[in-house]
Amino acid sequence: MAEDITSLVTGLGFPSIEAFLAVMILIIAVFGLIVVVSTIKPVLSMFPYTYPNARVRARIGKIFNEKQFQEIIEAGTIEEVKNYLRGYPDFAKYIDQYPLEKALDTQLAENYDLVARITPENSREAFKFLLKKWDIKNIKSIIIAKKAGLSHEETLDLLVPFGDLSDKLDALLDAENINEVLSALEGTEYTPILEDVIPTYEETGMLLPLEASLDKYLLENLLRTVTTPEDDNTSYLKTYVGNMVDATNLKIILRAKVDGLKYEDIEPYMISDGYQIREWKLKDLMEAEDVAGVVSGLEGTDYAAILAEAMATYNETGSIGAFENALDEHVAETAKKISLKNQFGIGPMIGFLSRKEKEIKNLKIIVRGKREEGYTPAMIKEMLV
Repeated sequence: MAEDITSLVTGLGFPSIEAFLAVMILIIAVFGLIVVVSTIKPVLSMFPYTYPNARVRARIGKIFNEKQFQEIIEAGTIEEVKNYLRGYPDFAKYIDQYPLEKALDTQLAENYDLVARITPENSREAFKFLLKKWDIKNIKSIIIAKKAGLSHEETLDLLVPFGDLSDKLDALLDAENINEVLSALEGTEYTPILEDVIPTYEETGMLLPLEASLDKYLLENLLRTVTTPEDDNTSYLKTYVGNMVDATNLKIILRAKVDGLKYEDIEPYMISDGYQIREWKLKDLMEAEDVAGVVSGLEGTDYAAILAEAMATYNETGSIGAFENALDEHVAETAKKISLKNQFGIGPMIGFLSRKEKEIKNLKIIVRGKREEGYTPAMIKEMLV
């Protein structure tokens, strides 16, 4: 028997049974190492998110639920809304410092800032770049205020005290017109963006070129930060950003159709490499005759059913708000799915920011409803997203 085994081993090219056993042990060890690495790698990828997710989950628990929103809706006046929010420390510190809408935006910006600071290194660049949305919001607000002839104080009430332009806000506020706004931004990354579109703005009087070019800058750079996902976490982040790109492109195209703009008017503001809508599809949608043509041109994508459902409201009101709300809801639903699929990685942070955006948007809807005459609590509740 022993001789047979020895013959078999030597027939396989091994000089002795000991050599054969050594090779077998090595193979088993390598295989075991592969199993251990493949098992432990997902755990290691989750580990950097443990502390950030604990911080984020604590804040998720503070987001207003349906019962709390109902209590706010039932408030009789704006002052009662403020008093309600003063009962929550996260809001209280801003309520008496700023006008109410600015306080709400500032509280949202603070949460974006938190996530950008605590997120692990492999996804930090994307979240830090997301903070630029507050610079862009402030630039848009200043340009709109200059166009509308608002005073220094009225314009200041629109600005959110977050972002990289805090040292330039005074100069921007003092600007008398769009060209002076551009001068105040000299040396920033936004100067070349606005230089390219201000002639179009001055010729047409339309804000779309200014707003769309700034949004394009933000989203293109967000896409750059997630171009080559390293793991599941960054892959989910790319999916989320891609859906944001699709939604932004569709909003611009739909608005352009309502305003009667042509392909060449909006093509410069399109962002390629979205999640579902690629460059060739964007071209088809931009060349569509009207809003109905855009919606029918989306057949084969998730957006077809979403926008077809909003079409009835658009036909009734003539406002593209129904489409914009539907697209925002789709992005929010994408974030929710990611947060459920990736509960121990980047999911909770994506889900948190999306839910926080929705909370602040609904609070601002309630505030507007309280300020305007004729809105009952039932009507305001119907307006919530």
